[in-house]
Amino acid sequence: MKTAIIIRYCEIHLKGKNRSFFEKMLKENIKRSLKGIDFKFTVMHSRYLIEDFDDNDYEYIIDKLGKIAGIHTVSRALVVESTFDNIVEAALLLCAEKIGTFKVETNRADKTFTPDSMETSRQLGGKVLEKFGGKLSVKVKNPDFIISVDIREDGKTFVYTDSIRCLSGMPVGSAGKGLLLISGGIDSPVAGYLTCKRGMRLDCLHFHSFPYTGEAAKEKVIELTRRVGEFNGGINLYVVSFTHIQEEIHKNCPEEFMITLMRRFMMRIAERLSKRIGSQAIITGESLGQVASQTIESITSSNSVVTMPVLRPLIMMDKIDIIEIARKIDTYETSILPYEDCCTVFLPKFPAIKPNLERVIKAESRLDVEGLIEEALKNIEKIEL
Repeated sequence: MKTAIIIRYCEIHLKGKNRSFFEKMLKENIKRSLKGIDFKFTVMHSRYLIEDFDDNDYEYIIDKLGKIAGIHTVSRALVVESTFDNIVEAALLLCAEKIGTFKVETNRADKTFTPDSMETSRQLGGKVLEKFGGKLSVKVKNPDFIISVDIREDGKTFVYTDSIRCLSGMPVGSAGKGLLLISGGIDSPVAGYLTCKRGMRLDCLHFHSFPYTGEAAKEKVIELTRRVGEFNGGINLYVVSFTHIQEEIHKNCPEEFMITLMRRFMMRIAERLSKRIGSQAIITGESLGQVASQTIESITSSNSVVTMPVLRPLIMMDKIDIIEIARKIDTYETSILPYEDCCTVFLPKFPAIKPNLERVIKAESRLDVEGLIEEALKNIEKIEL
């Protein structure tokens, strides 16, 4: 008895005449993610099918599919020739390890198949009870599991009992390209994950402050970027040396504006790099009011130096909710490793919480802003992950 993996999407159903564009992009993302695995890929109505794969690759395939934005659920199904006896055999095999309550749902795309859908469900339920009545019982509303029977026009029937929830969202690449400012903290990888989930393909930008931050801090960010890249179909990390900029701010400007001015430089550099590599938006892990640089006044200050859209997926999220997602995507334990990032270098005792924009601009006038930005952009390191 053959096994197949059924892949379903959700939001793509709403795309009307543009639906084929999103379906094609999702199909390409699936094939790219499973590169190196032998399988047969079939496009069905509102779903895809993976067949003829090595059973030893099943767990790997499911793990990969679970990280592809646009996929709603997947199911491992038994594939049989469309006879009632074959369907019964498959259902009994799937129920052998089950306990609790069930119901049967039949979709009969092949209208020549007899009995009809309702009668197939009724008779199949009876066969299951006949075999496993001691541990299984029928429950129409909210059963523990559903025996799904999908009878297709080509003479094949798919029988399955479980669906695995995946990312949902939209296919990566369908919403353009963005540049994620990634630190070594908890928030920015979560922001990257949520951005991928909405269909935007990412590159990442990290500001490194050697020798104030060491190689271990950089490796930590590389690992976090790699994990975000699992939801992005691979990813590029750009590393900018930020040391000279920080030293100049520390030497020439009021201490209270240290973080504010750093953020303004980061945004300018991000915008310049975005235009160079074709990104259409800047993404940050900021959450309103979480720290001094994330008050509305601070955000207004950093926004004022760029014209490109700045997306903040976490802006209204509580820290506990962000941590929950970080645990889910397996970035939390790496994020809390005790290595400093550039935002902890020259950290003022009393940073400006509500920076006055006129005073910020006056302080910034003491710096060779363009010269410092050009210097940083000349020495960008690109890491392909």
